[in-house]
Amino acid sequence: MRERTRIKLWSVGGGKGGVGKSIFTLGLGICLAQMGKKVILIDGDLGGANLHTLIGVRYPQVTLEDFLLRKVSRLEDIVLKTQFDNIGLICGADDILGAANPTYTQKIRLIQQIEDMPADFVLLDLGAGTSFNTLDLFNFSAGKIVVFTSQVTSLQNAYGFIKSALYRKLSRDYSKDEDVVNFLYQMGTKDTEVDLHSIRDLIEHLSSEPDKKVRLQRSLAEFQLFLLINMVKSNQDLKSAEIIQTVCRDFLSLEPQVLGHLAYDPAVETAVNQMTPFPIFQKKGKAAASLKAIASEFLVSNRLAPVMSTRAAPSPAF
Repeated sequence: MRERTRIKLWSVGGGKGGVGKSIFTLGLGICLAQMGKKVILIDGDLGGANLHTLIGVRYPQVTLEDFLLRKVSRLEDIVLKTQFDNIGLICGADDILGAANPTYTQKIRLIQQIEDMPADFVLLDLGAGTSFNTLDLFNFSAGKIVVFTSQVTSLQNAYGFIKSALYRKLSRDYSKDEDVVNFLYQMGTKDTEVDLHSIRDLIEHLSSEPDKKVRLQRSLAEFQLFLLINMVKSNQDLKSAEIIQTVCRDFLSLEPQVLGHLAYDPAVETAVNQMTPFPIFQKKGKAAASLKAIASEFLVSNRLAPVMSTRAAPSPAF
């Protein structure tokens, strides 16, 4: 067993709204802070930020708006102190025209400074949907967590989010190879020259071009992600992770690992309404206990494969 200090930046996504991404991000951050780690939470929902509300900050004095509009030069300058030791917060920008769609220059400046934040862990809470901005922030993170529930719509959205993020990454990696990019976006459609239904089919199709095949396999190996099942009420709900793993394996040639699950707990809704994070509101609650277990697994585990840092500069396709 060894502490996972290699990954500093973790993004939490999932595609569908209302599955608990923000609550999980905040809860994980609090548990890590209670274990002595310095944590910075970033609300990456650039169109409907609410992480500050969950942590009890009603009127943020500074937000990402100040950074995006260059009112401050460093991302570090907009980190707010919170009521919790070892936790800083960067509030999302949802009150300026265009905040949900930052320019190329703004986005590059943002991601170049994220990993330089003074913290042991930076947790990036992403908004719902599969916009390029959301996918790019997710892909930029070495640590990738997808949150979902056992509801059919949540499973569909979680898989759609993973697929979109992977295709976005591959289209960037192969930005100068028009044929491969075309194969990606024609995959599964009818009336195409090449019958491709999965990434495995594409790998086999590229067997005659070993260099491209090796590059594709390398890109897939880099795209490691972890699954978090939320609002679990029964053992049957836990099987939802197996569903995601199966479709990812069969169609995307990915092997996502299960980080853990959060039990359904009515105390969570109460805590949200009272603007009190639930690990503090009910320390002995089911969800809080689940979070502590996940945080321990997050810190000390030999099951999670090492992931390389993504410090390389973004490609022009970003």
